[in-house]
Amino acid sequence: MPLSDRERKQLEELEADLAADDPQLAERLSSGSVRLKAKGYFGLLLCLLGLAVLITGVSTQLIVVGVGGFLLMGAGAYLTLGTRPVKLRRGHEKH
Repeated sequence: MPLSDRERKQLEELEADLAADDPQLAERLSSGSVRLKAKGYFGLLLCLLGLAVLITGVSTQLIVVGVGGFLLMGAGAYLTLGTRPVKLRRGHEKH
């Protein structure tokens, strides 16, 4: 279904706002290169493995196995999400 003129205008405004707020993200989205790196895929696999180990630990009532699965899931989440620096926007400060 084609967009109406009003919807097309709103979409263009959203794109312009995104480009003004976060030009790097806008560039990555427009180029189509937003992908997980190999480390991200490994992290996802580690999360799934950790979940399987956690479920096994719960079903067998072995605390050590459950805790190991939880730790694997945590490590996988860390690898998937990574540690990215957080940029804080500063308001209008008086110097």
